[in-house]
Amino acid sequence: MDPKSWIRAKARISPYEAIFWIAAAVIPFVFFENYLSLAASVAVTALFCISLDMILGYAGIISLGHAAFFGIGAYTAGILSARGWGEPISGLLLAAAVTAAVGYIVSFMIVRVQHLALLMITLGLSFLLAELAISFDQFTGGSDGLQGIDTWKLLGIWKFSLWGHTAYAYALATLFVLFLLARRIVHSPFGLTLEAIRENPVRTTALGAPNHAHLRKIFTIAAAFAGVAGALLAQISETVSPEALGFQRSAEIAVMLILGGTGRLYGAILGAIIFMIARDQISGFYLQYWYFWIGLILILVVLFLPRGILGGLERLARLGRRA
Repeated sequence: MDPKSWIRAKARISPYEAIFWIAAAVIPFVFFENYLSLAASVAVTALFCISLDMILGYAGIISLGHAAFFGIGAYTAGILSARGWGEPISGLLLAAAVTAAVGYIVSFMIVRVQHLALLMITLGLSFLLAELAISFDQFTGGSDGLQGIDTWKLLGIWKFSLWGHTAYAYALATLFVLFLLARRIVHSPFGLTLEAIRENPVRTTALGAPNHAHLRKIFTIAAAFAGVAGALLAQISETVSPEALGFQRSAEIAVMLILGGTGRLYGAILGAIIFMIARDQISGFYLQYWYFWIGLILILVVLFLPRGILGGLERLARLGRRA
């Protein structure tokens, strides 16, 4: 199969994927109507996890401060709404533009360092923005969080309510659209070049590939995706706090990606589903110690499924076909 045909084949939605998305659209409304708010949070988190997978799983950019862009997007949409403009879709677009601009500026530092220095820069960025959010309390609400967010009806028709019907439909639709965009990006010549840079940057440089330019592009795109996820959460929950920028959120999203499997996109979605549902259910029984069980699950996955749950399932599928 020639490269162009392979790219087109990878970019197509398979019947199994269609079943997954149809089930995601139908099952929560039919069987888990009381958990639609949780389902909306899962969709938002899955989008955030996809944004990290784009830089970590495909480009090899390690980050412990990816929540910085999530928080910037949340505050952008939140401040816009609190100042009188609560139209949700335009809020998403503005959040994407702002975080893309910030991500592009930061990318010039990111591409010049590796490993430990890269971790320190991304972590330091997250800490810096969290302190700025607390300091500029006249805009952000400080440590108490931003108040007064009022999200208007979606398309002027559907109202956001406590039951979460509109919130879940809105979050899932946004996740699906951006998933298709992310899929098109990673299954393209640009995406293949990113994987080559991740595996052997010296060789790609010798072949004439503009490594730094490619890494800056994907970092900017991933920042925009994270900003949209943050804006979604702000619009759905109608509140934003400095925790949106914190290290804990960055660490949790990394755990989800490791659980599901990096470099697959669906691994990011699967990891978000497992982590969010496990946290909701386990914390109901062990309010103070639920992180112990999450840590145990992570250790078992890393020991027995080093490529994540989705990677393990793919391996079993290959073994089954060979048998």
